[in-house]
Amino acid sequence: MTRSSHTLLCTAALLLLTAPLTTLAQTAPATPAAPAAAPAPKPNLPNVVILATGGTIASSAASNTQVVNYSLSQTVNNLINAVPEVNNVANVTGEQVANTGSQDVTPEILLTLAKRINVLLASPDVSGVIVTHGTDTMEETAYFLNLVVKSDKPVVVVGSMRPSSALSADGPFNLYEAVQLAADPNASGKGVMVLLNDRIGAARFITKTNTTALDTFKSAEQGYLGAFVGGKAYFYNQPARVHTKDSEFDVTNLTSLPPVEIVYGYQSNGGAMYDAAVAAGDRGIVVAGTGDGTISTASKPSIASAVAKGVVIARSTRTGSGTVAPSPDDFKNGYVSTDSLNPQKARILLMLALTKTSDLNKIQDYFNRY
Repeated sequence: MTRSSHTLLCTAALLLLTAPLTTLAQTAPATPAAPAAAPAPKPNLPNVVILATGGTIASSAASNTQVVNYSLSQTVNNLINAVPEVNNVANVTGEQVANTGSQDVTPEILLTLAKRINVLLASPDVSGVIVTHGTDTMEETAYFLNLVVKSDKPVVVVGSMRPSSALSADGPFNLYEAVQLAADPNASGKGVMVLLNDRIGAARFITKTNTTALDTFKSAEQGYLGAFVGGKAYFYNQPARVHTKDSEFDVTNLTSLPPVEIVYGYQSNGGAMYDAAVAAGDRGIVVAGTGDGTISTASKPSIASAVAKGVVIARSTRTGSGTVAPSPDDFKNGYVSTDSLNPQKARILLMLALTKTSDLNKIQDYFNRY
C-alpha cells in the first residue's frame, strides 16, 4: 500500500468514527447548568431578602427580539444568579412565594406575602426586602403592602417590562438597583417603594400608564420619591399619607379579604354589573366613574339596591388622575369618595377597611388619611 493510500484510509476511518459523535452532540439536549453556589455572607454588608412572585422579570420568549407573548421560566435563584453584582451590595437570599402573572395574584398571595415580609423585617439581621412582581398589577400589591407592613425598613417592589430573554432586558439592572435601594439606610421610613427604569415611586401614588413602554410607571400629579443617578439613589420627596408601621391595618390573623368589585362607568351604563356583584357576594363596589366620580342615572336603582343590602359604594374615577371630591349626598346615598386613589387601589383600601368596619364615616376617614 502506498503512503497516500494509507493516509486516505486513515482519514476515512477517522471521519466514520467521529461522524456519529458529531451528530449526537448536535441533537442531544444540553445539560442544565448547575445553579451558582451562594457566596459566603460578608459581615460588613447588609442582608436583603428577595421574595419572588413571577411576572415578566421571571419570563422568557422564543426570540431575543420578542418582547410580548412570553411565558414564565425563571425562579428566584435564576434571578439572583443572573446578577452576581448584587453580592457586592448586600448578602442576598431569595424565597419563591408564588410564580404567576400579576393578573392572577389573589388575596391569599397578598396575605402570604405581607405576613412573610413582617416576619423577615422583624429580624434585626434583615435590612430590607424586595418583591419581584409582574407590572400589570404591581401598584396594587405595592399599595396593599404599604398599608399592612409593620416596619420602617425598605420594601421595594420591582419588575421589568421586557422578558429576561430580550436583547435589551431591563430586569437585571432593575433588580440590581432594587438591591441597592433595599440596602440603603436612607430608604427607611418612605413606605413601600416601586422601582423601575431608574425611578423610585411611592406605592400610594405610582401607577402603570403604558402597556409596553419602559417608562410606564409614573406619578404624574404627586411626583416621584427620587431616582437613581450614577448608581446612587437620590431622594427628593416624602410620602404624605399614613403608611406601613403607622397604619392601623393588621393582617396577622387574617386568612381572607372581603370581596370588592370594580364597575366601570360610561355613558348611560345600566345596573347589570352592580346586580351581578351583589349576587356574587361582594361587600363593596368601587365605581370607576366618569369625570369626578359621577354615576349614571340608569345605574342608580341597582346601586340603591346594593346599598340597602349593606354593600359599600366607593366613588373613584376612570380618568387616571385627579381627586374625586366628596359630595354632600354621598352618605345619604350610601357612598364614600376615594380621594386621589385610582379604582384598583381604592379596591385594595376598601377590602382592608371592610375587615374593620362597615361604618361609612370611618371608611371615609380611611380614604382621607391613606
